[in-house]
Amino acid sequence: MGHLVVALIAVCALSSSSVLAEEAYTTKFDNVDVDAIINNDRLLNGYVGCLLDRNPCTPDAAELKKNLPDALEHDCAGCSEAQKNMADKISHHLIDNRPDDWKLLEDKFDPTGAYRRRYLENKSREGGRVD
Repeated sequence: MGHLVVALIAVCALSSSSVLAEEAYTTKFDNVDVDAIINNDRLLNGYVGCLLDRNPCTPDAAELKKNLPDALEHDCAGCSEAQKNMADKISHHLIDNRPDDWKLLEDKFDPTGAYRRRYLENKSREGGRVD
């Protein structure tokens, strides 16, 4: 699942030093309330701003930013199931509700748009509205 989602999962969940594909990211933050983040513009803006170099990063966001390239390169091999689920939830929220922010993140971390295309294809197959 190598994509920007990993970055956004880490928005709340990834907080470890750089890892190799066969190593797992810490699961220390696997119980983070993702809904609380996506429903709080201040929190979500802080993480998005950090990833886009717009504002200073909190320690967790800095770890996310540091781990994101590795996670993308290795198809989220070091992610737990909870982290993958969180990443998907946050990414889907951004794609559906904050497309301008998603585009900026995608341009920086997933310039081919592979994740967005997979999400929209799956959403279409499941009968969801595709914009």
